[in-house]
Amino acid sequence: MKENGYRTRCPTVADQRDDTVTAAEHTQDHAPPRRRDDTPGASALYLLVSIVALLVLARIHLAPHVTHAGLQAWSTIFVAICVQALPFLVFGVLLSAAIATFVPAETWTRLLPRRAAAAVPVAGAAGAVLPGCECASVPVAGSLMARGVAPAAALTFLLAAPAINPIVLVATAVAFPRQPEMVAARFGASLAVAVLVGWIWAWFGKGAWIRIPERPDHDGSKWEAFRQAMRHDLMHAGGFLVVGGAAAATINTVVPPSWLTGLGGIGWASVLTLAFLAVLMSLCSEADAFVAASLTAFSPTAKLTFLVVGPMVDLKLIAMQTGIFGRAFVMRFVPLTFVLAVAVSALVGGLFL
Repeated sequence: MKENGYRTRCPTVADQRDDTVTAAEHTQDHAPPRRRDDTPGASALYLLVSIVALLVLARIHLAPHVTHAGLQAWSTIFVAICVQALPFLVFGVLLSAAIATFVPAETWTRLLPRRAAAAVPVAGAAGAVLPGCECASVPVAGSLMARGVAPAAALTFLLAAPAINPIVLVATAVAFPRQPEMVAARFGASLAVAVLVGWIWAWFGKGAWIRIPERPDHDGSKWEAFRQAMRHDLMHAGGFLVVGGAAAATINTVVPPSWLTGLGGIGWASVLTLAFLAVLMSLCSEADAFVAASLTAFSPTAKLTFLVVGPMVDLKLIAMQTGIFGRAFVMRFVPLTFVLAVAVSALVGGLFL
């Protein structure tokens, strides 16, 4: 056909298909990024705060009217774990959001060695300067991975930070007066376990085993990005903290104390008993030294095992790590950490305590 004196060709089906693909690609390239639809809203944050407040009020006002001793013990332990861990969780979430928002990704490539095996001990040493408990270290480690840090280095930091930071060491010194060897043994054994786990993960870990956290999409300024990242992490980690706290409270209520004291003087049995007790009790690392000091029926090596295992493997940590890094990660990371923590602490305790 002719149009304006020029011969034109009728578009074929193939031409129409090409035009459609080109238009789709153009639209996809220039379309604004879609926001994640799983980012909790402000109402979810208020809901978490309201639940914690209700738990505290219920413990104060309703517990005296509950006659069943087991239920009273469960509520006391559950509220204690959640309330004790929540401030440190908030601190970790704030730090995690700040890292994700205000620290450029290239900063970590400059601070850490490029090779994961070399970055692991550096990350372990960095854990000695961050005051906080294990609840804080999980979102921070996730944020580091999201910013490009090697998972092995981030996991080393996750294990080291709650175990060897200054607050934990001072609390251990107060709980074990005139026993500086216990403080030194806790520091050395915990750092050794964190570095060993990081190296093993660097050499044998696979990308399919761990889910790297994604930062939620955001619009507007960096402060808006900070607010959204903080809200996302708080709701994600806070929910699993409640689940882990409930599981720990249940275990602590069901297991009779007489089962534990009877194993206090039986060599390896006492070490393994306090190792599993640390997992079940899910204490905050700033307070576990006082509990360990009170376990007078157990040997110093068993108490050291309790102090090394607790900040690295417990029920609330397992729940939080499952939610952030995935079930496949937990099924491999938790047994590896537990076995190394028991073995290293038993070795260090046998040599120096």
